[in-house]
Amino acid sequence: MPVPLAPYPAPPVPFTPPANGSQSQLVCSGCRNLLLYPVGATSVCCAVCNAVTAVPPPGTEMAQLVCGGCHTLLMYIRGATSVQCSCCHTINLALEANQVAHVNCGNCRMLLMYQYGARSVKCAVCNFVTSVTAPTSSTEQKFSS
Repeated sequence: MPVPLAPYPAPPVPFTPPANGSQSQLVCSGCRNLLLYPVGATSVCCAVCNAVTAVPPPGTEMAQLVCGGCHTLLMYIRGATSVQCSCCHTINLALEANQVAHVNCGNCRMLLMYQYGARSVKCAVCNFVTSVTAPTSSTEQKFSS
């Protein structure tokens, strides 16, 4: 005997953002998807994983970094000193732009980023340890905000 098929659900109504721009966005604390939410909401429930993510208070400056363990983009409140990844639980240092310096690897010439003031930095590509000299060196430049 044939089994009757249930009709397909109606397709979702296309999203049209409000004309006055009363929406904001944040990253889901569960699945890391980008979530849109109305301004004034205190929390957002993700439609993909059902995780509830708290909305930072209005006027809170946010920053981003890439996790050193799993390369997931992380958002955090600017000024935090460390950020724990919700995917792999790696604790990442959150350095401000004026605390970070760059130098080219002494072996493969890859541009390396390190905490300003460090004496050396190890290249993740070739494992070569490059000594860092004074900030006036031609291979090092300090970026400040």
